Amino acid sequence: MTTQPEAGAPVADLPRTVVHLLRHGEVFNPHRILYGRLPGYHLSDLGRRMADLAAEHLGDHDVVHVVSSPLERARETAAPVAEAHGLEVHVDERVVEAGNAFQGLQVAGGKGFLRHPRMIPKMLNPFRPSWGEPYVELVERMRRAIVDAREAARGHEAVIVSHQAPIWMIRLATEGRPLVHNPTRRECSLASLTSLTFLGDELLSLSYSEPASSLLPQAQPGAGA
Repeated sequence: MTTQPEAGAPVADLPRTVVHLLRHGEVFNPHRILYGRLPGYHLSDLGRRMADLAAEHLGDHDVVHVVSSPLERARETAAPVAEAHGLEVHVDERVVEAGNAFQGLQVAGGKGFLRHPRMIPKMLNPFRPSWGEPYVELVERMRRAIVDAREAARGHEAVIVSHQAPIWMIRLATEGRPLVHNPTRRECSLASLTSLTFLGDELLSLSYSEPASSLLPQAQPGAGA
């Protein structure tokens, strides 16, 4: 994802491109299911307000390309962003939620595992991780999606609506940090933006913002992933 500037091209002539990684808004999940990639999980009313705030925040940005995970909550978050810029939403399977063996169980928020003892062996190796999609595979698919979005929006801005784990993993990799981490310490709140700025093909900076910060105190535990 990060390469050297084009040979012979003056820095001033290289295009500046921003790829925003937007996490979806709050999901309606009263039973606190770890829904993962399950269909049928939509934004809550609060989540729709979060999506609107993200769209409002990006309203004066030069967004020319919008991508979304195929899951409902991501597409519903992408919709107001795309509408604000008169764009269509491109669905990309590569930015979908991470695979997880606990999908469908009441373990959202990291609690409830003891009610499913047959799943305890899945917790034994946090380095893979043993409960789901390997971190390195998650990083690689996100990296490819970001490169393609950067090319589609070259000289402008793109928005990719994805999920907490994929966004956080590509951030760790980009910053050169270990992929093994404590999920409760991820800096990737609902409807947050992790923004990658490129000059040509070279990554210049990574920044983080929370357009929906005013609504976060109202979010329900276990309502987003």
